[in-house]
Amino acid sequence: MTGTTPATKATKATKATKAAKAATTPAAKAAAPTAKATAPTAKATAPATSAAAVAGAVAAAGADAYPRIVAALIRVTSDWTLAEDCAQEAMTLALQRWPREGVPGNPGGWLMTVARNRAIDVLRRASVERRKLAELAALALTDPGPASEEPPAEEVVDDRLRLIFTCCHPALSMEARVALTLRTVCGVPTADIARVFLVGESAMTRRLTRAKTRIADAGIPYRVPTGPALAERLPGVLAVLYLLFTHGYNADGRPAFADEAIRLARLLRELMPGEGEVTALLALFLFQHSRRDARRDDRGDLLTLDRQDRRRWDRAAIAEGLRLLAETPQGGPYAPEGGAYAPQGDPYTSQDGPYALQARIAARHATAASADATDWPAIAACYDRLAGIQPSPVVELNRAVAHGYAHGPEAGLALLAGVRAGGPLDGHPLVVAAEADLTARRGGREDRDRAAALFRQAAAAAHSEPERRALLDRADESARRHPAGGTAGR
Repeated sequence: MTGTTPATKATKATKATKAAKAATTPAAKAAAPTAKATAPTAKATAPATSAAAVAGAVAAAGADAYPRIVAALIRVTSDWTLAEDCAQEAMTLALQRWPREGVPGNPGGWLMTVARNRAIDVLRRASVERRKLAELAALALTDPGPASEEPPAEEVVDDRLRLIFTCCHPALSMEARVALTLRTVCGVPTADIARVFLVGESAMTRRLTRAKTRIADAGIPYRVPTGPALAERLPGVLAVLYLLFTHGYNADGRPAFADEAIRLARLLRELMPGEGEVTALLALFLFQHSRRDARRDDRGDLLTLDRQDRRRWDRAAIAEGLRLLAETPQGGPYAPEGGAYAPQGDPYTSQDGPYALQARIAARHATAASADATDWPAIAACYDRLAGIQPSPVVELNRAVAHGYAHGPEAGLALLAGVRAGGPLDGHPLVVAAEADLTARRGGREDRDRAAALFRQAAAAAHSEPERRALLDRADESARRHPAGGTAGR
């Protein structure tokens, strides 16, 4: 992984402020009386530091240290609540002490030491078996003190990878996997996770507790599976990361979740560099996220691909995505920097999995000089293949749009009719908007009038205000003239 964590400022600030409210469980309260005795003395880089600077330092250190502290303590204690409480308590104590003592030279090591000492104290108070205390004492010999160098990256990352696979065990529902990954691996506050799933914070707290209890009761091992079990479990982990990214990329999503998905995909690739689908998934995220600054206009309304200012796309992210795609087992030649993605031969290979196919599609969008220059026939072929190996209503929707741009609106509308025919997406605003766009592209006056009515229908069912306004604008435009662009991507 790179040295910087792509968590947004909003998430970092939330972590810093939420930490002060964390001591709510019996374990955390039991540890509190000995906080000063178990905290290391900070070897400050500056004598006294402002509260704002300390909050930023705690947030920055916690963004990386919190999940690996939790992962390390879960490995040793098998107690999820204790691990989270101790990590949060360490951040709270940092907010109290660093303004007076200065930020330590190794903030992450300081937090790890405090959290480990808290765990030892709580376990002593609870008279936990001597073996657990001995294992924690051994952890002190391998983990850093407040001013020491960081421990070997392999061990730190390995703990976190084990935690990802534990959170994503197939015994848990997909919603529980996503929520538990957000909370435990990413350190996202429970209140924020609750908003994603449209439930109250107390309800989400109960769901997370049930998921942890299920892991304990079922004896789910805290490890990365091997052999056939790894091949069986990996798709579930990738699916969770994909959903996590989607939650951040959607019109009403939180960008921090997309950042966390990218960070975790980097982590997974670092430890599993030979897994082509892991690398392809990271490339897909980078291609999609490269457009984050160009997806909205000055009013905050969504802009479709053809209307975005491509000069605002993150070219470094696109270049990294292309390099990653070239490293996948299926490989393939790529155009020089600044050129279109145009591998010779077939648009895809027989080895491509679902994420590699989506990455190839995204690469063609990301490298096209303009909307008109997009290689729609290749994109349509990739969607044909994707529909064959991972069929879903969403894939069929995108396939219909791609065929409409590659082979004419009638071809797209014919496929779209199959998507709408009583399926789960019938009446969905994205499907209605796609039909509106393809209808408008036929060019007749009656077609434009019908397209305007369909855009208004989609706007009425839109899930967010930016989407609603953008669709109404398209309706007005269709009523005036044939629209210049489409709805084929955001």
